[in-house]
Amino acid sequence: MATKSPDVLKRLGKRQRANYETRKDDVQSMPSAIAALKQFKGPKFDQTVEVVMHLGIDPRQADQAIRGSVALPAGIGQTKRVIAFCDAKTEQDALAAGAIKAGGEELVREIEGGFFDFDVAVASPDMMRVISKLGRVLGPKGLMPSPKAGTVTPDVVNAVKEYAAGKVEYRNDKFGNIHAPIGKMSFKEGDLLANLEHFVTTIEKLRPSAVKGNYIKKIAISGTMTPSVLVEIPAPKTA
Repeated sequence: MATKSPDVLKRLGKRQRANYETRKDDVQSMPSAIAALKQFKGPKFDQTVEVVMHLGIDPRQADQAIRGSVALPAGIGQTKRVIAFCDAKTEQDALAAGAIKAGGEELVREIEGGFFDFDVAVASPDMMRVISKLGRVLGPKGLMPSPKAGTVTPDVVNAVKEYAAGKVEYRNDKFGNIHAPIGKMSFKEGDLLANLEHFVTTIEKLRPSAVKGNYIKKIAISGTMTPSVLVEIPAPKTA
């Protein structure tokens, strides 16, 4: 990750220029990388801190796809609007757990009518036959419940609690990268570190058997409007 050229720096604002001039290109340990990130001069709002991992997978191969969800130790500092597809017996519990709407056929009809004011949809396995027709509208938006993402589960109530509290979904892109929020810049360094370590460990454990050579090739963290910091790749754990 090269330093920006002098011509590019000239076009940046004073704060951005100062950040890039003090930024180091060397790879740092996780604690040092988080400390360096928090030293940058940021905007007035509380930035989201994100991690990007470049993986040595072939995104074209289905058996190398990396997808799932994880609840981070310190949360991510934001809530999500969750709906739950479930039977009548579970509706009230799902609503009490934080769902903004819960139900079956009637909720399907609402979505068919144009209701999309939610961030995550969870469903019990028996509801998939009811909501399968929504694949055409929810699929392209990334909102269709999926077993791989952890949004199809027998424990709908617990899933609602976790996603409403900010449970993180992840999925590799076509270049083999994983992007995910790991908290807010206002978080204590220890909380950001715990979240970063937990997320990296989660991805590390998902290494497909078909991947040869280096699985994790690069890790970087950044704020919404501050430069990125390269993070040391942890040594693979031996059995």
